[in-house]
This record gives sequence, structure tokens and C-alpha cells, in this order.
Amino acid sequence: MTRFGSLLLAALVLALAGCASGPTAMMTAAPALQAMPPGQIAAGKTEVLWLGQASTRITTPGGKVIVIDPWLTSNPKTPAAFKQLEALGKVDLILVTHAHFDHFADAPALAKMHNAPVYTAGGLGQAIVTLDILPAALAQRFGKGGTVAPFGPTGVKITAVHAEHASELVWKNPATGKDETHFGGEPVGYIIEMENGFKVWHMGDTGLFGDMRLIGDTYKPDLVLIPIGGHFTMGPQDAATAVRDMIRPRYAIPIHYATFPVLRGTPAEFGAALGAASGTRLLVPEPGQKFDF
Repeated sequence: MTRFGSLLLAALVLALAGCASGPTAMMTAAPALQAMPPGQIAAGKTEVLWLGQASTRITTPGGKVIVIDPWLTSNPKTPAAFKQLEALGKVDLILVTHAHFDHFADAPALAKMHNAPVYTAGGLGQAIVTLDILPAALAQRFGKGGTVAPFGPTGVKITAVHAEHASELVWKNPATGKDETHFGGEPVGYIIEMENGFKVWHMGDTGLFGDMRLIGDTYKPDLVLIPIGGHFTMGPQDAATAVRDMIRPRYAIPIHYATFPVLRGTPAEFGAALGAASGTRLLVPEPGQKFDF
């Protein structure tokens, strides 16, 4: 082999090695996405702080703070620093995907603390008002397929989309001291479009369903927060199918796992099922860790 041929072969081997390692590198956070101290916010970026289970605080590029599915005070995965609701700082709006306690428990207290409206899809908002859990001004309703712009026409846009789950609301009747189960509307996920166009799909609790492809094609989310624990939601295999074959986002953050023994799915299993060539960067924060996009 000539010297030129040897050099060409060596270059080819290096190129192939780079291709093999590239997708694997995408499974970890890039340096620009590493966690920042909770008190610091990257200007002009979307900050996503995960607090265990489905509880998430999003700070938009315009500085609005949206808390999704707040269950913090009794959540075993929430860091001690955030067990007190005051630790969240200011809150402008609360989103609840469905009525189960591990998504709704701290929403009423947080709403009253900040005079921040709780947005829900349909029936849950009605139940909140009817049962006198919150006044109507703090229980805003819209439906699947509906889009709201709570901060004005140039602000964040939020669209409710389908989720495959249940939504019972357990409420302690103050007159009897007994728990009652009420209809909590239908479960939803939320597509949240930031002021700069970056889109987050918080999927809430859901099983796999075919219209995830339609939702992905229609809204083109950049980031999905996707349940992987199994038992009540998708497990790692179904979550990987949703991300790889249907939604194809730039980033995915697994949620709703390891909080209870039955939630056995792990990020490692999700990553392995997703595969190195999916094109989606898997980010796995610890509770209390945030990423800026």
C-alpha cells in the first residue's frame, strides 16, 4: 500500500470511530446544559428545574415562572431545600395535568401563596371550584386542543393535548372528615411555547398512544418530559418508542420514576431502549437539578 493509501485508510478509520462515538455522546448533557445553581437563571433561555416525580418549575426567557404538577412537601424525591413551597421563589402560573395527589397535592396552597392561577383542562377546574378548594379566579379551565396565552398575545402559549391515563380527585370532606373520590376531568399533557419559540411538552402521566405522532408532527416540541416508571404510565420501552419513532424531539428528560417501588423503570433502561442513533439527546437530572436551553 502506498503512503497516500495508508494515510487515507487511517483517516477513514478515525472518521468511522467518530461516527460511532457521536450518538453515544448525545446521551449525556452537553456542557452548555449542565446544571446551574438554583438561584441563577440564564438570561434569554428556558430554565427547566425538575423536583421529582412530575413536579417541574419552568422559567421562561421572559422571566415568567410556571410550576407544573406541584407535589413537593410530601414527595420523597423532592430535595429538602424545596420541601418548603417558599423555596420555589415567585410563581406566576401553575399547570396541573390531572387530579392524582402526586400531581395536584400542593397546587392549592401554592396558588393561594402567590395568587397564581391554576390552569387545568376541563373537569378538574370545575371540581376545584365546586368543592371550594380554590375560588374561580384561581381555577382557570380550558380543553384539549385549546390554547391559552395567560401573559398576553406575545407571551407564552400553552396548549392542552391528550394523555392516556385517569384523573380521580380525592378530597377530604371537612364536614365528615372522610375522603371522597370525585371526577377530576380528563388527564392532559401541555405543549408550552416560550416567548422565543422553544417548545416543551410536559406529558404528565400517560400510556403510549398513536396520536403522539400527530402531536409531535403538529407542535414539534424541542423538549419532552416523559414518564418512564411503568405500572401507571409508560415504561422505558414504550417511552423510547414514543420518543424515537413518534415525537423525535431534540431533548428528552425522563420523569415519574423511582418515587414508589412500583415505578421500576430507570433512565438507563430508557436510554438503552432509545438507542444511540435516535437523534434525541437524553438528559437525566437529579431532583433539584436544572438545565437551561
